[in-house]
Amino acid sequence: MREGSGWWKHHDHERREAMRLTAESENVVRATASVVAEHADEITTLFYRTMFDAHPELLRVFNRANQAIGEQPKALAASIVAFAVQLIDPAAPDFAPVMRRIAHKHVSLGVKARQYTIVGHHLLDAVGTVLGDAVTPEVRAAWDEVYWLFGCSLIAEEAKLYALGGTDPEFPWRKHRVVERIEESSDVVSLVLAPISGDVGSYRAGQYVAIAVDLPDGSRQPRQYTISSGPRGDSLRVTIKRVRANGDAPEGQVSTWLHENAHPGQLIDVSQPAGDVTIDDSERPLVLVSAGIGITPVAAIVEDLSRRAPARTVRLFHADRSHSSHALYTSLRRQVLAMDDARAQNWYREEAESAPTLRPSLSGRMDLADVDLPDDAEVFMCGPLDFMRTSRSTLLARGVPSERISYEVFGPDLWAQQPKPGAA
Repeated sequence: MREGSGWWKHHDHERREAMRLTAESENVVRATASVVAEHADEITTLFYRTMFDAHPELLRVFNRANQAIGEQPKALAASIVAFAVQLIDPAAPDFAPVMRRIAHKHVSLGVKARQYTIVGHHLLDAVGTVLGDAVTPEVRAAWDEVYWLFGCSLIAEEAKLYALGGTDPEFPWRKHRVVERIEESSDVVSLVLAPISGDVGSYRAGQYVAIAVDLPDGSRQPRQYTISSGPRGDSLRVTIKRVRANGDAPEGQVSTWLHENAHPGQLIDVSQPAGDVTIDDSERPLVLVSAGIGITPVAAIVEDLSRRAPARTVRLFHADRSHSSHALYTSLRRQVLAMDDARAQNWYREEAESAPTLRPSLSGRMDLADVDLPDDAEVFMCGPLDFMRTSRSTLLARGVPSERISYEVFGPDLWAQQPKPGAA
């Protein structure tokens, strides 16, 4: 994610003026924000539980895995608190990048404007339950105002995204057929999907779609997957890692279903493309840093650039378990070789293997401290949070400005709401 770009930046003053609390509510929120923040995780955990009890149909919209491990409540808690702080503190970090990211994720899941009323009701009830007598009618009214400033901003941005994508939010899913399946490794498969009518909606390299499947237990679940191909017009490719059971963590329901059932001819429900992390059209050198299945947006970006801007300077740095688990390697190698000034370096945690690499692979974990970085480069990262934090800290220490580092996160963005390592 890159801060302060796009529509929000051009309308920042107007947006901030529109998102103002009344004087009475501002005083109340200022006096109670620290208490709400202290109990935010507890509030949002209770909120999701009571809302799903009352509206089980919403379980078809939300990722149950993120609920089970607590990521979604934490992300919502951090977002609400950060938004409230911006309303009462003009010096607080701009919330627009987080708002934009949430809107894109909601559009990919088919969230509807009327559902915000349900969310608001149960969220405010949870605040009252957790904080008890401290929530006077005045306190509830002030936080209701915070919520609806938050909700209405999202509703407006989501309506714009639906319109730009040509999607009726009442019917957000579009049938696609699996036209090709590629076994990338023992746990990773690529699916080429084509809509059963019309062309693929326009998208930019780095965006994602949601796929919704009906599971054997009768439930329906969506998951978001990066589009791992550049824009093609008639089809798109997603590359999916099967999530295996690990200790107390169960296997991934949707990834397992897709690995077992998504063969050529299978029809799948797919959302419109979404996502705010895309590469600009400048001629500035580009550095792509990825790990594991984080290679998927990198693959889309390289495929796109190899067609549109083959002269652009590109450096790829990727970390993986082994060469055999390195998804999309063959197509990436072909595209890098076709470009004028593209180079790749891979690190494998297991001993480096003999393979037709662009340059000898390295053993162990990625270390960017001594790699060759082009001057004035833009950086894009995708991978586990700890990996990206470490990589970002190294790049900052080497003088790469923070505003030139973008990142993509799979699942709720728990990084966006907290200070980034090394940030001033």
